[in-house]
Amino acid sequence: MDDIVKQALAKWPAVPHCYGWLGLDARGHWYMRDDRVQALGAFAGGGWQRKGSQLKHEKLLEFIGRNYEPDGTGQWFFQNGPQRVYVELEITPLIWRLEADFTVHDHRGQAAQVQRCLLDDSGRLYLATEQGLGLVHSLDMGVAADAVESGLWTTEDVLAKDLPGQFHFVLSPQGLQQKNSRALPGHVPSNSQA
Repeated sequence: MDDIVKQALAKWPAVPHCYGWLGLDARGHWYMRDDRVQALGAFAGGGWQRKGSQLKHEKLLEFIGRNYEPDGTGQWFFQNGPQRVYVELEITPLIWRLEADFTVHDHRGQAAQVQRCLLDDSGRLYLATEQGLGLVHSLDMGVAADAVESGLWTTEDVLAKDLPGQFHFVLSPQGLQQKNSRALPGHVPSNSQA
């Protein structure tokens, strides 16, 4: 985490969390989701209309990547100064990119060591690493197939619907927050914004 972010957290420790405003798609692209886009429905499985505006500013993407991590409940967030911005996930919290020599790095550029290789019921390939679970980027499936065919990785069959529970991540922190808010009698949910 950036030092400036740590300083902001120390100065303003009680800033409300933000939900629904940032998404990560299956290709490792970040999306800003305004009120209009959020009103269209969930980020995952909703098509391009529900994604929002793709972020393309290189320095902003680097800042998000350096300050992106999970909390203790499996919800991934971007620590934006004193505010925690929870991320809506299209499929997994990490998206893996592969090199021809089978080295692996995530959508932020962080290297990882493969611990397990998983194939879901829709033919998508995932890698479990010390950083967590991620989907192999669609452009790198040829390299992944070479790793499997050469015996470097052995695939395990999994059901996509079981992955969040098995690998402790939450696809929609916003949906979880809304569900938990409804479960509390007399609780009025906050509408924190970025």
